[in-house]
Amino acid sequence: MMQRWNSQRKKTHFPLLTLFFILFIVVTILHHERSILQIQEDNSGHAHDHQRTPITYVKPNLLNHGNRATEVLDRFSRCNSTREYSGRKIAWADGEPNSGNRKERSESCDVFSGRWVFDNTSYPLYKEPECPYMSDQLACHKHGRSDLGYQYWRWQPNDCNLKRLDERIIRPDSVLKHASKWEHADILVFNTYLWWRQGPVKLLWSAEENSICEELDGLGAMELAMEAWADWVAKMNSLKKRVFFATMSPTHLWSREWKTGSEGNCYNQKMPIDREGYWGSGSDLPTMRMVENVLSKLGSKVSVINITQLSEYRKDGHPSIYRKFWEPLKPEQLSKPTTYSDCIHWCLPGVPDVWNELLFHFL
Repeated sequence: MMQRWNSQRKKTHFPLLTLFFILFIVVTILHHERSILQIQEDNSGHAHDHQRTPITYVKPNLLNHGNRATEVLDRFSRCNSTREYSGRKIAWADGEPNSGNRKERSESCDVFSGRWVFDNTSYPLYKEPECPYMSDQLACHKHGRSDLGYQYWRWQPNDCNLKRLDERIIRPDSVLKHASKWEHADILVFNTYLWWRQGPVKLLWSAEENSICEELDGLGAMELAMEAWADWVAKMNSLKKRVFFATMSPTHLWSREWKTGSEGNCYNQKMPIDREGYWGSGSDLPTMRMVENVLSKLGSKVSVINITQLSEYRKDGHPSIYRKFWEPLKPEQLSKPTTYSDCIHWCLPGVPDVWNELLFHFL
């Protein structure tokens, strides 16, 4: 009797298991179809993603959460975990940015196109030991560079001359006195570039989200920051301020880029590159295109100081080993100078002085 009852019980469970299995298959298929449909909708609507992108409105160093301000995020904030970047954007807290096309300046001469000419009459603009702000990392002569030719090259635009800086207008002793007024400065100069190339960037939107960070590649993170900066500039009163943006400063890490077959870098380079239109890997072209795209939306609110290509020619202007390192270089290190050459910063007097001349030219 017991055996017969067990047999009937097994027969009863069999259709139930079969029904459950069929339902599981149907639900799984529907789930996959829904996922595929979602992917197709995402792809077909990709061109309109910006309309659905969430925007976080911010004030300086303060994150808004609804109508309530959360705690300030600073350099001591930490990530407990990391997730993929969600696509969130940043905008200034008091509205949407103005749009517009960049207006061309009424400048009759392209001062960024030209050549470097040797001028030992009017250059250098100052002597290295006479500059009280000279960093040891830039004082090449002080740290052993005996050839001073890099100090005598003057930037000569093709169709005009740069206005000369008059060193009498500057009052170094007034810097601290007027530091409190920087917030209300009439002239603002911005630049950014190199450190964004050092790998992915972590974004911490709010300390209330269990310190979960989103990770974004350097170029994407720089674009996010540039767009937030541009949103702020767009709301600035352009009648009261002059805003400048200096483009990226190039590096010279691979001599094979200007001399085929060589395996050095900027070490022992004593002449500029004389190939007009030269570009090396020290200038990140995708980053430059991104910056140009962001700046183009600001119209005439920002004047661009385009230092990149004219600086590309100056492979001879870097400190290489003639600078102060964290520790003095040992003899075995000095025997391989290209390994320890600084081909990122610039000797002074030198290339950065021309950047200042270009700024003064537009003022």
